[in-house]
Amino acid sequence: MPEGDTVWQTARRLHTALAGHVLTRSDLRVPKYATADLTGRTVLDVTPRGKHLLTRIEGGLTLHSHLRMDGSWKVYAPGERWSGGPGHQIRVILGTADRTAVGYRLPVLDLLRTTDEDRAVGHLGPDLLGPDWDPDKALENLLRDPARPLGEALLDQRNLAGIGNIYKSELCFLLRATPWLPIGSLPAEHAARLPALAKKLLEANRDRPARSTTGRRDQNLYVYGRAPRPCLRCRTPIRTANQGDGSRERPTYWCPTCQPGPSPQP
Repeated sequence: MPEGDTVWQTARRLHTALAGHVLTRSDLRVPKYATADLTGRTVLDVTPRGKHLLTRIEGGLTLHSHLRMDGSWKVYAPGERWSGGPGHQIRVILGTADRTAVGYRLPVLDLLRTTDEDRAVGHLGPDLLGPDWDPDKALENLLRDPARPLGEALLDQRNLAGIGNIYKSELCFLLRATPWLPIGSLPAEHAARLPALAKKLLEANRDRPARSTTGRRDQNLYVYGRAPRPCLRCRTPIRTANQGDGSRERPTYWCPTCQPGPSPQP
């Protein structure tokens, strides 16, 4: 599941493959940009912004993409078999003399002026893995609506950028609160450490092939995806339920013993 650390890794792979090289192939398979041709232009850099990817191209252009749940970028060497999915799932191809980057199942793909990048990412809060990270601003954003459930506040990219459903569940476990606890009810000492804890988790995982929040070799995650197995801390069966803001339901995991607070009835 693409979250801030996954997007950071994707940006690094794309930057290594494309930055400083001239595009010899450009194929944007989105009706709005079907006639756009980027061949002959040099890729300047690929930058992550929360869960968004910004591929900056010579001539003041930026290709903005978002992976959401199922999207991915794959990089192939000449002659290598493409294996990211069937051809009809390809949304964009960017090729150089040495590498070809292929975007599969990308739900968001926009070509815009680099000076207009704020149209795509200007709404985002401080980026947990970015140079704009500001823990005080992130905490201020999170606490702006004290009645909002903690899990929903963490997923709102306007508060802080980079947390997805996995980190939401894991952070709530580490904070010893259910995802349904109003964030204003989170003990002050726990709220104060939330931004630093979130950053620590994403930074620890941005260079890892397999995400881990536990530091254990036998189990990577505390609660996410573990229902109804026993909690690693207290052995109570982990529970799962959907949590959403009305626009989308998301599977959420928690330990009913280690995480006091409101939760759906079993």
